[in-house]
Amino acid sequence: MEIAEHVDELRRQGDLLADAAERAGIDASVPPCAPWQVRDLLRHTGYVHRWAARHLTERPDTVLDGPQEAEILRGGAADPELLAWFRDGHAKLVTTLATADPALECATFMAAPSALAFWARRQAHETAIHRADAESASGIVPDYAPDFAADGVDELIMGFGQRRKYRPGTSADGGVQVLATDTGDAWHLDVDQGRIQAHRGPGPGGCTVSGPASGVYLFLWNRSGDAQADVTVTGDRGCLTAWQSSVRVRWG
Repeated sequence: MEIAEHVDELRRQGDLLADAAERAGIDASVPPCAPWQVRDLLRHTGYVHRWAARHLTERPDTVLDGPQEAEILRGGAADPELLAWFRDGHAKLVTTLATADPALECATFMAAPSALAFWARRQAHETAIHRADAESASGIVPDYAPDFAADGVDELIMGFGQRRKYRPGTSADGGVQVLATDTGDAWHLDVDQGRIQAHRGPGPGGCTVSGPASGVYLFLWNRSGDAQADVTVTGDRGCLTAWQSSVRVRWG
């Protein structure tokens, strides 16, 4: 996907997140992020949007430190203004990305064609997954455009999954094939002595995860569990379970 497409998705997913939060109410529980309530989700995502925008405006050489999650969840606006505060930070991030110099240089934390490409993609998917969290407060499972969802699967497997901080145990050796049946995209990952190796395309594995890209996206981001009816898992789930339990993206 191009930078402009990621910015458009960031705009759309943030608006949908805010709408879902307003519909559910800030006291509603967020099942995938228990014990969070919607207010916590808004404060977390609103902070992350502002933190991301600072990289584009301040252009630091290293990724900016931030407070602990507990402090983030005590911040933001008071409850009556919280939704407006979230919408404001989201809108400013969209504008910052849309108007940034494509050649700007600043810190990132995963490989990307450019710093702007990294931050546009990362914030589009950060917001899209938290939109699923907001929808869950009303018992709704969102459906994402296939190409965008496949892009999110790719970021998770080829990006986050390759970071040294995410390492399954050495007992998790084996392979997993991931197939997006509607886009034709495929990925293969191996866990060998606690190290994850991944590539695009099919490959041998004891386990296969397949389904429409949107369902696979939510499944691999641990947003659906086995309740994702359109995702099929076959074979030995040991490697998959270990990978999902270790590749859990958290603040800090």
